[in-house]
Amino acid sequence: MDKNVYKVLVPHDFTVVADCAVTHAAKIAKSFNGEVYLLHVVSKTKEVDAAKEKLNKIVKQTENKYGVNTHIIVRIGNIFDDIGDVASEISAGYIVMGTHGATGMQKIMGSHALKVISHSKVPFIIVQEKGPSDTDAYDDIVLPIDHSDVTKQKLTIAASIAMHFNSKIHIFSAKENDQFLQIKLDRELTFAKKYFAEKSISYSIEGAEQSGGFKKQLIKFAARINADMIAIVNTREGALLPDFFGSEEQEVIANDAEIPVIITNPTQHFVASSVFGT
Repeated sequence: MDKNVYKVLVPHDFTVVADCAVTHAAKIAKSFNGEVYLLHVVSKTKEVDAAKEKLNKIVKQTENKYGVNTHIIVRIGNIFDDIGDVASEISAGYIVMGTHGATGMQKIMGSHALKVISHSKVPFIIVQEKGPSDTDAYDDIVLPIDHSDVTKQKLTIAASIAMHFNSKIHIFSAKENDQFLQIKLDRELTFAKKYFAEKSISYSIEGAEQSGGFKKQLIKFAARINADMIAIVNTREGALLPDFFGSEEQEVIANDAEIPVIITNPTQHFVASSVFGT
């Protein structure tokens, strides 16, 4: 295994949404001249051969359609334990995982899955059944900004993606009733504009119309502009996206518009240099 080759890991459970995850992964990997790794976990040794046979069919389809080298990994164990282990073993730059929408969020949002994502050293992209655009790019990326202290981390991640795919960043800012928080948010927006301008990244800014329901407004905005991705960041080490998670987490990650969501943790400082090649 060449450690210098960019790798994208896809946990695959032989569902349509997992096939969609492969499509995203293949396009991302191809943009880096990288490779895709398909991971399936079984509970018994006697299930290994059948799983390999199914995965090999997917490998052929993926390589024929996208021209990207694709490999399989079958493990006996627990999918949530093995995702992180395999990602580390192959030095994955991305984990692309499917979810079946709001009604199927238990498949990904159970306590084990949340722990995997929140403690991951690798960025996750969560996708639904809507595939990527016909192009090999992610042209429009929505970046929500509030008064959170991790805004600079969000900017770094969004900039890294934008520079690689020549994307436009669409900043969607919260509206604060509290004057102190609004002043803080205005400073964050000023910094964001300067940051993107210095990197010659195309961007726009649109604000929420109301102070409440930020996540609902975010999804509505992203759907209106037909965004290719929403970028969000964990705000606290050891906790999964407390600024997004809670009662509204399914609304963002399993949004009705089926827009992929990239989730990263503040500890992933390597993202800008090694994941997106900037």
